[in-house]
Amino acid sequence: MKKHTLIIADDHRIVHHGISQALNKEENFVVIAEADSGKEAVSLARKHNPDLVLIDISMPGLNGMEATRQILAANPKIRVLALSMHTEKIYVKGMLDAGASGYLLKSCSYNELVKALQTVLAGNIYLSPEITHLLVKNSPDRLSLLSLREREVFTLIAEGRTTREIADRLCLSGKTIDVHRKNIKNKLGIHTIAGLTKYAIAKGLTSPTA
Repeated sequence: MKKHTLIIADDHRIVHHGISQALNKEENFVVIAEADSGKEAVSLARKHNPDLVLIDISMPGLNGMEATRQILAANPKIRVLALSMHTEKIYVKGMLDAGASGYLLKSCSYNELVKALQTVLAGNIYLSPEITHLLVKNSPDRLSLLSLREREVFTLIAEGRTTREIADRLCLSGKTIDVHRKNIKNKLGIHTIAGLTKYAIAKGLTSPTA
């Protein structure tokens, strides 16, 4: 019986090592590489062209969403399954928008992990039961409401830049940046820096810090 080849990407080595050890005992799977970062996951996927990449979202340097986009841009035949602790809609929808075929919570059982892998490899979508309700109603992508300049400002805000730093970077006045900041919050319907940062991470505009 042909074994499905997998790459596991998670910045916690004990996580991907433990999963690898378990899956390599299965008849249908073989883990051919392990990655500690999104960048390494992209590199390994291009090198090995696995059947599936099991990937975390929160990784240093390049988050799982952007890594997924790059992996699938290089080889659309690869299946990607997200494995994350995040249950918020912005992360789930962000991964699916990036091209992932499924989203699995780290709180899942080993049996559910195997079921999810089998489902995705069969060409279907798998979502942990706890998060399926998040996608019942899909709202329009609010990011499209921002102008190009507002997207620039939004990205810098999410990176933790101050109004002065953003103004200097874009050669604009502080007052102009404050106007953009207000418009961004109103258009996105998000009025806290934490909320803006989470949304930016979900859209692959910046990386999670943890």
